[in-house]
Amino acid sequence: MPPGATAGDVSQSVCVATHPGKMTGRPRVAIVTGGSRGIGRETARKLASRGYAVVVNYAGNQAAADAVVDEILAANGTALAIRADVADELDVERLFTETIEAFGGVDVVVHAARQMILGPVADSYLDTFDGLQRTNVRGTFVVNQQASRQLRDGGAIVNVSSSSVGMAFPTYAAYAASKSAVDAITRVLACELRGRDITVNAVAPDLERPGTPEDIANVIAFLVSKNGHWVNGQVIRGECRRPGHRPVTLTGATSRPKRESDTSTAQTHGG
Repeated sequence: MPPGATAGDVSQSVCVATHPGKMTGRPRVAIVTGGSRGIGRETARKLASRGYAVVVNYAGNQAAADAVVDEILAANGTALAIRADVADELDVERLFTETIEAFGGVDVVVHAARQMILGPVADSYLDTFDGLQRTNVRGTFVVNQQASRQLRDGGAIVNVSSSSVGMAFPTYAAYAASKSAVDAITRVLACELRGRDITVNAVAPDLERPGTPEDIANVIAFLVSKNGHWVNGQVIRGECRRPGHRPVTLTGATSRPKRESDTSTAQTHGG
């Protein structure tokens, strides 16, 4: 139990479950933010199947995170679920502290938590824009900052970006801007951590012909593996476009989005 925490605090923030006998070999340890859904969930499952002790981070959906942990345990893996808001520096510090207390260190961080809200620039709410940037930009910075402080030498960081950065899709301005920041953080941090043999990369799924979460998880698993350790400071874009292809114009670009659909939970694609 973390210093100063009560049993009630821990029960609300951390769900510990490790399979007997898996700790003795000190497996590599991976934190997957947004690990309860989508790309995060598939990445957690993939890394666990390769022998990693996996921390499944979630924002609010503990049931979904517990389900991922249970699935990993059923396959004789090692898993731990920890609640944390990726944009809250104290929450993220606790996420790493509890991981280190449980497993002895951190080798890999996959930052898959993100928020996706679309709307034309003219009709967007600024508070919604601020919330999006808080999760996607501040969240990426906070998680990467703590990873740069806590990762063991020779580790790896992978951020989930988006191919929307290089496209001019209507209604994607706020989201694409936030993911541009993810790309910038990735490239700069890769240079800063090179001396410690820590790689920093990003994967950017295609919007027009997206790979499945399992496809993206396979790429991430390669990047954090020994075989992928030569790749550093790269944004791997999953684009597959025909010659002369033009992006499809999204419908609804001239209508103001409803307030209910203009806001969503802080980590929409990851718990």
